[in-house]
Amino acid sequence: MSQDSSRDAFYRHVAQTSDAPMGLEIVSADGVFLRTRDGREIVDFISGIAVSLLGHGHPEVVRAVQEQAARHMHVMVYGEFIQRPQSALAARLASLLPDSLDRIYFVNSGTEANEAALKLAKKHTGRHRFVAFRDGYHGDTQGSLSVTGRDVYRVPYEPLLPDVAFSGFNDPAVMELITDEVAAVIMEPIQGEGGIIASDPQWLAAVRKRCTETGTLLIFDEIQSGFGRTGRLFAFEYYGVVPDILTMAKAMGGGMPLGGLASSSDIFRAFMFDPPLNHVTTFGGHPVSCAAADAALNVLIRDGLMERAPEIERMAREILRGTGIVEVRGRGAMLGLQLTDAETTRKAVAHCMDEHGILLGWTLHSNTLVRLAPPLIIDHALLEQSLMTIRDAVARAARDS
Repeated sequence: MSQDSSRDAFYRHVAQTSDAPMGLEIVSADGVFLRTRDGREIVDFISGIAVSLLGHGHPEVVRAVQEQAARHMHVMVYGEFIQRPQSALAARLASLLPDSLDRIYFVNSGTEANEAALKLAKKHTGRHRFVAFRDGYHGDTQGSLSVTGRDVYRVPYEPLLPDVAFSGFNDPAVMELITDEVAAVIMEPIQGEGGIIASDPQWLAAVRKRCTETGTLLIFDEIQSGFGRTGRLFAFEYYGVVPDILTMAKAMGGGMPLGGLASSSDIFRAFMFDPPLNHVTTFGGHPVSCAAADAALNVLIRDGLMERAPEIERMAREILRGTGIVEVRGRGAMLGLQLTDAETTRKAVAHCMDEHGILLGWTLHSNTLVRLAPPLIIDHALLEQSLMTIRDAVARAARDS
């Protein structure tokens, strides 16, 4: 397909989700770089929105995809046949998680993981109420959207799931909402789309305690913060608080579509009975995606790449100071750059992309917060250069606004 016909097909036949898509035509990607049809080389400083943790096209991940595709691809709906990539990935993940998270259910994406977690909580507890948090984000399907705490996304699709109560994040008032009628509390230990907001450790411990007292399950959505982006495999490890259900996706698949949820054998029994097969997926845990994920996880651990995350944070906090910059927040390579106003933010992002080839982006819930999520493989010199360019672009945008 020619360049013109490809572009025409994109705008004429691919369903759009905004009235102004970026429209970059990517012809190749490797490491931290995207290459476009018109010859530009772009530094991907958002990793495909927290997906490409190892950069693009890591050779070991590519090889795992090729080898598994040559063996077999889809053969049966998830959970019926023994498929080595699924079993190997589940065993590896279970070995890295707390003992109470000893089983993994594979799906295709983050919102599917959260849908499954909500269903599992209802089935296990026999309850139907949920507690979630304002500005939290858990996906765009009906159930996940029901516990997403932003009215601008919810209202067009109401009525959604009933009996969802929302609290302020890090607000002690949530304890009053967690009763013996609540199936689960669902939350991100570090809110992503809500503005890269970290949990207060004491508050999070208190939420865990209250859930235990009331028999309420605690669901941690680590779809964005998982797989080493914060410097630990999962962000909850910083807090010493273990959820009853953990959801994951994004970086999990090494660039392939994959999500999952981890929980205990006891809790997962709810999916096996009354009736059997009461939650199934055709393509979840696709063997090619699982092979890619296992290879990516191996590289992440073997090469000590999680240790790069604190270094990325340290450099960002040192360099990103000055005119137009209010705050750097977050942890590891999951950072948010808070700027003074929306116009400065818009111009700074545009300057970085149009003039310097650095791809940045916003979070869904803020027009003054720039998302910083580079691949962990970015080398020191390019990281430093990119951060200085971002700093200077913000200063220029602030002067021009």
